[in-house]
Amino acid sequence: MNAPRKLPLAGLLVADFCWIGAGSYTTKIFGDMGADVIKIETSTRLDSLRLAGPYKDGKPGVNRSGYFADRNSSKRGITIDMKHPKALGVIRKLIAKSDIVANNFAAGVMEKFGLGPEDCAKMKPDIIYLAMSMQGSKGPQRDFRGTGSSIAALTGIQYLSGLPDRIPAGTGTNYPDHLPNPCHAAFALLAALRHRRRTGQGQFIDFAQTEPMLSLMGPTFLDLTVNGRLQDRRGSDHPWAAPHGVYPAAGKDRWIAITVMDDAQWSALVDAMGSPAWALEARWQTMPQRYRDREELNRLLGEWTAKQDAQELMQKLQAKGVPAGAVQDAHDVTRVDPQLAHRGHWVRLPHAEMGESLYNNLPFRFSRTPVQPTRPAPLLGEHTREILRDMLGLGDAEIDALEAEQVLK
Repeated sequence: MNAPRKLPLAGLLVADFCWIGAGSYTTKIFGDMGADVIKIETSTRLDSLRLAGPYKDGKPGVNRSGYFADRNSSKRGITIDMKHPKALGVIRKLIAKSDIVANNFAAGVMEKFGLGPEDCAKMKPDIIYLAMSMQGSKGPQRDFRGTGSSIAALTGIQYLSGLPDRIPAGTGTNYPDHLPNPCHAAFALLAALRHRRRTGQGQFIDFAQTEPMLSLMGPTFLDLTVNGRLQDRRGSDHPWAAPHGVYPAAGKDRWIAITVMDDAQWSALVDAMGSPAWALEARWQTMPQRYRDREELNRLLGEWTAKQDAQELMQKLQAKGVPAGAVQDAHDVTRVDPQLAHRGHWVRLPHAEMGESLYNNLPFRFSRTPVQPTRPAPLLGEHTREILRDMLGLGDAEIDALEAEQVLK
């Protein structure tokens, strides 16, 4: 099934060697925008996300991971054992037809297969080649390997995340895998495509996954270089404002974030609370006083919020001009949030093994060109025969022979 021609990147072909996190998310963006993204896998060494839950109905399986599915929407998939001597011949045919080759392996892995940027440029002179290793293709640490959590530690965000009296908590792999790296990589690819359209020239994009993370920490670096101050973990505390934190709400494990940045917001919060006697005491009326005794203030405020419904309190406080947000869980986000529902963020697609499944839509809307995931994630090797026959021109007998020789596994 080809993507509708009206999608912005329809007509582009991407040879997608990416796996796991940021790389797969990058090519997912291209697939959702209409590019024909061919995910190249092997059953001899699976993309580890295929083995990561949550699974459909709680039953593990290489085609049952919701985690894998969401990062690989709008792609077709083939399996090929790149270590087989005959694999390279098939891949060469695919690259010769491709506009983009993308991988997020450690530096040097693709070169071992004869698929480095220079090799691919010989197959397709105007190819755009994206290599997303952890620290770039050159330099003293080019061979270091890691995933999102490693990158978070290397770049300092892990150190800053958590409570001051606890070990660093980190952010999981959300940073960098879901945000800075795929977005920066997609931007680089689009710039390279524009350059190729203007000049006819391809491009080698040497992407270091550590570097987009540094762009998230500008104030931290500025504070060190300008003030000589090394920032530390501070949990939900603000440098000077109080109350500022996440407070318990009514129900099991329900929470609400509340921020008061000036005295007017504090007065509004007190009014929303019904002006309890403790909140009217003189010691809470100015920001320096509130900040000095913020631990006690947080305790008193938390005793009140613990009796409130998080969603109702959020709306009540926002109406009074107090920044507040309910801490939503998966149920809230997918089934309650009115704004996401209004924007059509959640897309349901029929998956061959999981049935109807939920996918993230792209977070932007074009005024003239609707975009959204066009197909569910591929089963392992689902489109191998289709692509080899229809795209690469192999006959059924040739494909049968490759299968018999264990090339396509």
